[in-house]
Amino acid sequence: MTPLRRQRFILVGLLVLGVSVALGLALLALKENINLFFSPTQVKAGEAPQQASFRLGGMVVEGSVRRPDADLSVEFVLTDTVEQVTVTYKGFLPDLFREGQGIVAQGMLNSNGVFEAKQVLAKHDENYMPPEVADALKKAKEMGLK
Repeated sequence: MTPLRRQRFILVGLLVLGVSVALGLALLALKENINLFFSPTQVKAGEAPQQASFRLGGMVVEGSVRRPDADLSVEFVLTDTVEQVTVTYKGFLPDLFREGQGIVAQGMLNSNGVFEAKQVLAKHDENYMPPEVADALKKAKEMGLK
């Protein structure tokens, strides 16, 4: 192998190695920051990850909002009209959070099957529903009819 060919071979090898490392780091960052959406029916069916953060969406069940302590903690139930999941949250709820409206919460399931939300997002006007929640409600209704 001539010295020029050897130098090019090393250069190409280093370039391939650098691109592979960069691609691996990018994929790792994407994997850690992905937020999957699940409906209460999917959570009850065991499709949601147990030790990873995900988004849960549905309608807040009428009469389910409870504030057990004098602090900022709140507990409520989300439904997609088929299944229900209990959600706990500690913090300020959005001004538009109400019973009977669609919300999306981000967090993870604890060992008791209760969703511990880190963030709660509510709709921005009375006619809007997050697309994921609307799709989940539609699928749940279709499953309930079959």
